[in-house]
Amino acid sequence: MSYTIGLDYGTNSVRCVIVNVADGVETATDVFNYPTGDMGIILDPADHNLARQNPADYILGLEKSVKNAIDQAKKADKNFNPENVIGIGVDTTGSTPLPVDKEGTALALLNEFKDNPNAHAWLWKDHTGHAEAAEITELAAKEHPEYLAKCGGTYSSEWFFSKILHCLRVDPKVLDSAYSWVECCDYITSFLTDTARPDVMKRSRCAAGHKAMFNSNWSGLPVKDFLVKLDPRLGELHDRLYSETYTVDTAAGKLSVKWAEKLGLRAGIGVAVSAFDAHLGAIGAGVGPGKLVKIIGTSTCDVTVWPNTESLADVPGLCGIVDGSVLPDYYGLEAGQSAVGDIFNWFVNYIQPGGEENGSHDALTEKAAKLKPGQSGLLALDWNNGNRTILVDQRLTGLLMGQTLHTKPEEIYRALIEATAFGALTIINRFEEYGVKINEVINCGGIAEKNPLLMQIYADITNREMKIARSSQTCALGAAMAGAVVAGKENGGHDNFDQAQKAMCGTKATTYKPDADNHKVYKQLYELYKQMHDAFGLKSWSGKMANVMKDLLKIKDTVNA
Repeated sequence: MSYTIGLDYGTNSVRCVIVNVADGVETATDVFNYPTGDMGIILDPADHNLARQNPADYILGLEKSVKNAIDQAKKADKNFNPENVIGIGVDTTGSTPLPVDKEGTALALLNEFKDNPNAHAWLWKDHTGHAEAAEITELAAKEHPEYLAKCGGTYSSEWFFSKILHCLRVDPKVLDSAYSWVECCDYITSFLTDTARPDVMKRSRCAAGHKAMFNSNWSGLPVKDFLVKLDPRLGELHDRLYSETYTVDTAAGKLSVKWAEKLGLRAGIGVAVSAFDAHLGAIGAGVGPGKLVKIIGTSTCDVTVWPNTESLADVPGLCGIVDGSVLPDYYGLEAGQSAVGDIFNWFVNYIQPGGEENGSHDALTEKAAKLKPGQSGLLALDWNNGNRTILVDQRLTGLLMGQTLHTKPEEIYRALIEATAFGALTIINRFEEYGVKINEVINCGGIAEKNPLLMQIYADITNREMKIARSSQTCALGAAMAGAVVAGKENGGHDNFDQAQKAMCGTKATTYKPDADNHKVYKQLYELYKQMHDAFGLKSWSGKMANVMKDLLKIKDTVNA
């Protein structure tokens, strides 16, 4: 029996799974909630754009979650022995960069900076660098449009350089004290393998290509001259970053003696080069050409792949097109929505409709399921945390249209679910508009598993069957599969991801098929959604909006009749 460990560093917690390499069965799972801040996030009441994490939580979470999972595995599987763990894989959120010194120590772990949020990890959903992102986009459009072509035409405030540039301007002491900046995913694999020095650690192709504009077509990172024009100090940092990146079938190194003793594992087992959660989640869900994987959580990431031997158009509005960011020998295509579960949580936790008893997710879902499409007369935009795809504009905000003095909480709740589904359809349409055919949709994440209403609405709106990944921890499973691949077949693992996917992943028997009558109504509503989408999201839009409210009422009257 051979096992691998997958570590999934999310927004609020780290998950550890121990997986049987032969069949993908998850022998044990442990979740460690980050202790710092609000549900693991350092916030600033005066600035809703700020979201940071404490790297000390990453280290503590690693030790606690792995040890707990090993203890569970020993009880659950008589064949399990920590000596039979042959590899480790890691995925994290991103872009979540953090400043480090020359030895690779996070500045936030030093006494001088432990209370300074700017020295901590800049979480993916930190948007404090929105003005800097606009500067990067403007300069690239003038001098290097090829940079933008691979990231949807707009550089985002969620990404690497916009965050560093903002730090440079608001806290130059942190920037001056940092020898380099590393993505969270690279940081974790580097201290596991004793390769923490920034000039030694192996950087993730996934992280670099999607968020730092790394591409072999222009010799790696954006040229130094480009960064100098943004700020000379950013140009100086260029030489202390990296010039090579690696795919997830490569070993970042071997588990160090120090961490092997801490975790109770064998020293010397392979640790795979890391990747972002959605990309390894896509692998764990069985991604392949024509298969779109939707990782539905606080936000949503949509990932598919395309053979790198075939031509592929630059798709406007996508988060990134990167060779090798998901599977080796394939372009990885990433899209997504900046908020999905976060929107539902906002309504339940902040607005608190109906009180604790009638305003919970379960209560609202139960009532919303009794409504028909169009019955409420409501239509919402899913931009409460900005638009990641296809408008790539984090300064957009949410909108609810059609409410009256009779509007009920469950009607709003259903409208918010429908809004995220309309956003999902817009992304699918953009893929296919540029020749990337989507033949199958596989969903994963807690929301996909636990909310049949949401999945049925997604099926009805997109007019596509919604499948659910077999694993409830697909990101961690994908990370564990990377651990199996770097171990290799000779050590009890797999030679490549094709073998690993066939052996270790699959979909559930339950699927959600579209209802023709519901789709007919949603088709009308989607036309109104697109009208609102373009009116509020496109600078070039010129048209009228006077019909939207009245058309919503017409649909409502027809359905209720």
